[in-house]
Amino acid sequence: MAVRPSWEGHLRLSLVTCPVALYPATSEAETVRFNYINPQTNNRVRMKTVDAGTGEELSRGDLVKGFEIAKGEYVLLDKEDFEQVKLESTRIVDIEKFVPREGIDRLYWDTPYHLLPSGKTGIEAFAVIREAMKRKGMVAIGRLVMSTRERICAIEIEEAGLLLTTLRTAEEVRDVAGMPTAPLPKPDPQMLAIAEKIVEQQAGTFDPADFVDRYEDALRALIEQKKKGRPVRPVAPANDDGKVVDLMAALKRSLQGGSTPSRRPPAPKRGRRRAA
Repeated sequence: MAVRPSWEGHLRLSLVTCPVALYPATSEAETVRFNYINPQTNNRVRMKTVDAGTGEELSRGDLVKGFEIAKGEYVLLDKEDFEQVKLESTRIVDIEKFVPREGIDRLYWDTPYHLLPSGKTGIEAFAVIREAMKRKGMVAIGRLVMSTRERICAIEIEEAGLLLTTLRTAEEVRDVAGMPTAPLPKPDPQMLAIAEKIVEQQAGTFDPADFVDRYEDALRALIEQKKKGRPVRPVAPANDDGKVVDLMAALKRSLQGGSTPSRRPPAPKRGRRRAA
């Protein structure tokens, strides 16, 4: 099935524009999803919209949204109110500046999209913008309107196109300085030397195919067992008895490979996607 773009418009750099389309770079299509079922009848459960005070069942079309300003007090907003603040979709990704990639904290990176030319018109302009970014090694910062909401985005080079990633705002990111932390002790030199050797032993390259969602795989296996009427076997619990670990002994065993977990073989390919 052909992938449909989630957004279409123009990419603009100063006075240069070209038609582009955004395609989601990630998918949750293979995530196991469930419905709530009444086990007595095997029917799906339908959720009702009920007034919390009167118990009266209501139609969703009659409801409005409310923002709580105090306990039990709400400012009500209807469809007309939202229309007043709705941003007009200009269908333009406006590039405002270029920055080094390392200058963007990874906490701000949000949702990735493949940014590709839309049709043959303006494809030369797209190629010029992309090549200029590639030669300068810079990431473009821009903004666009998606679903009536303005989003800041970062645009970088990827194979055969560009990768646009929406960015979180400063209000959405929590500073680690506000987290409860304890002062870290100075590592023991001998322990540190062993730990560094373990890091060297386990150094390698990252391949997404080496890692699978074990919970998802267990769910699928469980569903298959129940489909075939087989008894379900409980998953063995992790070996963690809560005892205090001798750190030096654990490091030495790790260096010898005594407690290195075995790597699982790659999962069966289910429409494997190229990593962005």
